[in-house]
Amino acid sequence: MALYHFSIAQIKRSAGQSAIASAAYRAGERLYSSYYGEVSDYTKKGGVIASEIMLPPHAPEIYLVRATLWNAVENCEKHPKAQLAYSFDIAMQNE
Repeated sequence: MALYHFSIAQIKRSAGQSAIASAAYRAGERLYSSYYGEVSDYTKKGGVIASEIMLPPHAPEIYLVRATLWNAVENCEKHPKAQLAYSFDIAMQNE
């Protein structure tokens, strides 16, 4: 019997969320947000097995740096109700 889980959530400024903080949490890293002027440090969080950024071929390679990518997203979207990112949560059995 296979059990799986799939959910999608938005990272949105209107809910008080930050793309930088969300990215730091998911990657288990320490990132500085130039938009909010604060540091999100999740280096002591366990359970992060792999963390990778995949870019399309035409995207600048500077966005392979997580802090640069998410600071660009935060600075690009100025509206207080901006939807900054989507979070995909997928879990499957290892059978």
